[in-house]
Amino acid sequence: MKRLLTSLLLLWGLALAQTVIPFWHTVDPPGQQVLEALVSDFNAQQKDYRIESRYVGDLREGGIKLLAALRAGGAPALYYAEVSFVARGVKENLALPLDSYLGKLPSDFYPTLLDVGRYKAKTYALPVELHVPVLFYNADQFAARGIAVPKTWDELAAVAQKLTNRAAKGYIVSSDIYSFNALVMSRGGSLIGPDGKPNFTDPKVLASLQYLQMLIQKGWAQSRNIAEAQFAAIDFIRTKAFMIIAPVTQWPVVEARTPIPFKLGVAPLPKTPDGKVALAGGTLMVLRGASEQQTKGAVAFWKFMMEPANIARYVQATYALPMRKSAQPLLGDFYKADPRRQIAFSQLENASRWISDPQATVWYDYLEQALEKVLKGGADPKAALEEAQNKALSVEK
Repeated sequence: MKRLLTSLLLLWGLALAQTVIPFWHTVDPPGQQVLEALVSDFNAQQKDYRIESRYVGDLREGGIKLLAALRAGGAPALYYAEVSFVARGVKENLALPLDSYLGKLPSDFYPTLLDVGRYKAKTYALPVELHVPVLFYNADQFAARGIAVPKTWDELAAVAQKLTNRAAKGYIVSSDIYSFNALVMSRGGSLIGPDGKPNFTDPKVLASLQYLQMLIQKGWAQSRNIAEAQFAAIDFIRTKAFMIIAPVTQWPVVEARTPIPFKLGVAPLPKTPDGKVALAGGTLMVLRGASEQQTKGAVAFWKFMMEPANIARYVQATYALPMRKSAQPLLGDFYKADPRRQIAFSQLENASRWISDPQATVWYDYLEQALEKVLKGGADPKAALEEAQNKALSVEK
């Protein structure tokens, strides 16, 4: 009896000594299973910290819940924040600076990837799952018609025309800010000006929207808004359209849900010589209010995730970019089994953070409303962008 009591007291003491770190995330399957497995592995391999993970919905749902928790109390110590939220978290005094906790990091991190967690030369978030958009296409249809994969947006328009028939469109246009920004960046433009203000009326932004409207008006593409995003993927799988731009991480998500009834083509995003590839994804952000020990534990968990073997586990589940060069040898068989999986990685040298403006999470609704007016309602692109620009600037002020 004494031994049992002693053991219970020791376990109770150990539990009291552990630092509990509430962690909210927005990672859907199949990445969710790997992330939560890594949480369990981290908790099991050491006794100082215990991560308590909780799924809080998709990025938008998670943001709403986080805002409510910050107002009412009960916000987590650790939050899985999308790249575009990093600057906002700093401006709103939500994110803790982490440089003093990092120590000396391994030298084989890809610098471009680490940069997404920095704002004004300080680290406020730790990247864990970063990705770029790719062109998905119906390789069977391309092969049957002898069509080459487009490398420019003009070529994509010509291919969309060739593929379009009475039953299907050549291309799917999505009127969400991520998809539109991917197009703008790939054509050498930016939604944010050098002064950090919204840049919607820039000629390259306008030309990008006019390009999409042209595809729709000519009947070569169909438009889907945010509420119809799931139908865009369904249209592609059911061969109602033959090309679509999406994050590479959507590939394993779609394959996990339904068989793809054709050979899936995966290609780099078309771009101009001065174009960039939009780098987006998730980061770990320690929220203000976290204790010293919770902050140390959060950084320790990130370093655990950044061990080469764990990076490889995450990449194989999500098709995200490997954060460190030392993870590459562990992915050799994975890439060899299907070379298409390396397409995203081949774009890394041209990758750049997709949005870094602190106000972006406030004003992107105005831009998405403009996109829908133009791509669904046929509104004048110039007038719609000017209206969105004025609304965004009013928020900036």
